[in-house]
Amino acid sequence: MSSQRETARGFPARFNIPGTRVLALVLATAVVAYLAWKIGQSPPQALQFAFNGIAVGAVYALLAMGFTLVYSTVWFFDLYYGAAAALGAYGVFYLRTATALGSRADVNNVYVNAVFAAVVGGVVAWVLYTLLHPRLRGRFTPNTIGVASGLLGGGAGAYTGIVLAFPENLHLTLSPAIGVVVAAAAIVVPFWAVQTFVPNIRLSRFTAIAGLPAVVIGAWCGYLTAGAPGAGLYLSWAVSCLLAGCVGLALYRGLYMYMRERARSPLIMLVASLGILLAVAAFIVIVFEAAPRPLPTAFGSETWKIAGARIKGFNIFAIGVALAGFAILWLLLKQTSFGRAVRAIGDDEEVSKVVGINTTVIIAGVFFIGAMYAALAGILTGHDTAVQPRMGLLLLLKGWIASVVGGIGNLYGAIVGGFVLGVVEQFGIWDLAGEWKDAIAFVLLILFLSFWPQGLLPRR
Repeated sequence: MSSQRETARGFPARFNIPGTRVLALVLATAVVAYLAWKIGQSPPQALQFAFNGIAVGAVYALLAMGFTLVYSTVWFFDLYYGAAAALGAYGVFYLRTATALGSRADVNNVYVNAVFAAVVGGVVAWVLYTLLHPRLRGRFTPNTIGVASGLLGGGAGAYTGIVLAFPENLHLTLSPAIGVVVAAAAIVVPFWAVQTFVPNIRLSRFTAIAGLPAVVIGAWCGYLTAGAPGAGLYLSWAVSCLLAGCVGLALYRGLYMYMRERARSPLIMLVASLGILLAVAAFIVIVFEAAPRPLPTAFGSETWKIAGARIKGFNIFAIGVALAGFAILWLLLKQTSFGRAVRAIGDDEEVSKVVGINTTVIIAGVFFIGAMYAALAGILTGHDTAVQPRMGLLLLLKGWIASVVGGIGNLYGAIVGGFVLGVVEQFGIWDLAGEWKDAIAFVLLILFLSFWPQGLLPRR
């Protein structure tokens, strides 16, 4: 039954052609022998390629984790995922290059600000209405809840417009939002911890106890942010990821949801998302032109020499981000009701609706989170190489290859596949030009689709 379900969702069954296992064993033996020979030939260079592969693999792992989350929930290949990676990288360029140039006139665009402000306002209004309507419909009319949600969404959109219009003052414009987020986290996180020991405690009662300390902590964090102008680059990371996530959520709610209900065809969804990917790429060319653009220098750009290999602190940070992203996503999927709902929808969406899961809200959250992971991967890539309008498509393909290598639909396979792809790419160009790296990735994809179609860690 499991095999039939995987085949129906696009997973090829494991081939049982005579001789394929023997050929696969020969290939694996040849690869191991080649690696042993090259490592013995130059251990420092092997260490350098290994570290480079792990650093690049961290980005691929982030891409694969977000892609796996989206694909294993809705079971279609969303090409916007690549556009989200490009939006993340160009978002940082948009917010920080103006400051570096000392003038906002060359980069900052009022129409771009208005578009993203409208998207954020619409998303916030929809989220608030969706969350508040089931809880307050006995006390207020739907129109009242809708108007209140619209006003709050409009406020969020206006605030977004202000943040984007004054990128050189991100530390000032974002300090109130950071204070509110920290204060809320200072209530919610301890509440979850206390619930483990006191299951019957109410959030309202806990807030009455912990509210004042949480407000003080939030205000202090907001004050520290306002006095840290050097934090602008890293605040732009958060803004770019959130904007990419909001666009992903808006696309699902405004387009994909209706197409899934009416078309019920993965091919139509694929074509629609391809149009979105091309439209975003064209939008980027119009705003930023087609030339590659460098991002401002981040921390950790100094090179350390360890055992003959040169290692950058930023690359170590990228590896840490990938591991932290995996841990957060694992906790979200395995330890929360949201994660259980995601897994239930991935297994059978219709049954999930029958048992009372609000599939629209859950899937919208999945698109939001997946787009944020893609945007973060794009940002890390952009700080390592120049950003360009077509970077989204290549990153999308690398994330998909990493998912296939690791085992598509498996979170553990996503992070393993990302690191494996990165290391194979780097060792593959040891005796070749760097331009062969992408070709090596696609050869690896073909080999896995031919001999290990379920990946290193198949979905159970």
